[in-house]
Amino acid sequence: MDFVPDTTTILQFAIATFVLAITPGPDMTLFVGRALSQGRAAGFACMFGAMTGILIHTSLVALGLSALLVASPTAFLALKIFGAGYLVWLAWQAIRHGSAFNPEARAGGKSSLLKNWATGLGINLLNPKIILFFMTFLPQFVSPSDPDAPGKLFFLGLLFIPFSLPVVAPMVIAADKFAGLLRKSPKVTRLVDYLFAGVFSAFALKILTAQAR
Repeated sequence: MDFVPDTTTILQFAIATFVLAITPGPDMTLFVGRALSQGRAAGFACMFGAMTGILIHTSLVALGLSALLVASPTAFLALKIFGAGYLVWLAWQAIRHGSAFNPEARAGGKSSLLKNWATGLGINLLNPKIILFFMTFLPQFVSPSDPDAPGKLFFLGLLFIPFSLPVVAPMVIAADKFAGLLRKSPKVTRLVDYLFAGVFSAFALKILTAQAR
C-alpha cells in the first residue's frame, strides 16, 4: 500500500488534527447549535454533513482542483461571498426563530435529518477557510516529489474524519444534555440565540477577509 504514509507522519498528522479540531469554527458552532435546538440527532446529522464536505475537499486537493479555485481571484471572491452570505442567513434564522430551545419549538420546529445534513455540508463547502486549510495543511505531510503524493493526500484527508470525531462528537452530546437546562430559562435561551447569531456573523466577516495564498 504505497499510498499509506509512514507511522511517524500519521502520528504527527493525528496530533495536528486534534489541535485543529478543538479550534472553534462555523462547523462546530452549527453542530452545537442544532444539538441544543433540535436534539442530538440533528447535531450529528450536521456533523456528518460537514464530514462529507471534508471528503469532497480532500478529493479536490488530491486532484489539484482546489489549487485552480484559489488561483482564480474571481472564483475565490464568489466563494467568499456565498460562504459569508450563508452564515449571515443562519444568523438571521437564529434571531428570527428565537427561543429555539423551548419545548414547543423543539417539538414542532425540527428540520429533517437530511436537511440538517445538507446544512452541515453547505457550511463546510462554502467556507474558503476550509479550502485554504487543506491547501496548506495536507501538503506539509507529503513530499511534492513523491510519486504517490495524490494517494497519500487522499488517505490523510480521510484520516482527518476519524481523528476529529472524538473531539466533536462529545461536544454534540454535551450540548444535547445542556439543552434541558436552557429550556427552563427563556431569558437565557434568547441570549443563546443572539450569541449564536453573533458567532455566525463574526465568522462571516472572517471569511470575507480570507486571502488566497
